[in-house]
Amino acid sequence: MGAHSVWVLEYARSPVHPVSGVYYGAHNQGTMNLPFAYILIRTADAVALVDVGHDANDFGGEIANSIGVTGWTPPEIVLGECGVRPEDVTHIFITHAHFDHIGGLKFFPNAKIFIQKKELESWMWILAKGRRFRSLLAGLNPADILYLTQANIEGRLELLEGPREDVLPGIHLYPAHDTHTAGSQYVVVQNRGSDDRLVLSGDVVYTYRNLTGDDQLDPCFVPPGLANGSQTKLIQAAEEMLGIVGNDERRIIPVHEEKLAQFYPSRLSDHGLRIVEICVADGEQSRV
Repeated sequence: MGAHSVWVLEYARSPVHPVSGVYYGAHNQGTMNLPFAYILIRTADAVALVDVGHDANDFGGEIANSIGVTGWTPPEIVLGECGVRPEDVTHIFITHAHFDHIGGLKFFPNAKIFIQKKELESWMWILAKGRRFRSLLAGLNPADILYLTQANIEGRLELLEGPREDVLPGIHLYPAHDTHTAGSQYVVVQNRGSDDRLVLSGDVVYTYRNLTGDDQLDPCFVPPGLANGSQTKLIQAAEEMLGIVGNDERRIIPVHEEKLAQFYPSRLSDHGLRIVEICVADGEQSRV
């Protein structure tokens, strides 16, 4: 219990996602089931999202189809499981600009958007380099970058240059530059004191296997295979996250981790989507 409620809300999934994209060096290991989700944080005074999913009806939907994503469900239904409407969202923290993390921004017209300046600049640089550099554009819907321009005109965009502590009380944003993407960031939620912290990792950590490898008794970092930065920096960022939570791996929350339901209360919605309840604030109703 504390000041924040946190839920991981699945909105789609890919039952045939390449293992090599999630684990570096996992060549010829076939496919895996990968949930696609975003995170809802409720406080007494704010409704925040960590990432926003994608829109199945634009180019993001075409990218999703190309990697076998199924079951896309709009935010009004996904958030409705926790009694929230898209227009209620006040803050959005974008961990990085891949289509499945930023493409749903248009659904949240009242939210202020926080993203690392380096993330936006890096994608603009790649887009300007031309077709020979198109391999670096994997996972990007260019229209999502254009949407940030519209949000800026509306006064709803804030570009961060490094860490931002207490962006909301007890919620901190930290950069993980040159990792999964050039300007990735992650979110720390602090409830009661320094020992009650959660790290919402974005895609710097896809699953717990990225933190431990295959042997819990002899753990080994296995970084994600998809990286515009470097695997070394991914490992360094994962080590930093572990330090924040006192090496308690389960207090790192990766949204693509199917095993979250083994460690936290959860249920399936009527649409067959998993709702995982990480913590519930004092006086808040459980949603599972």
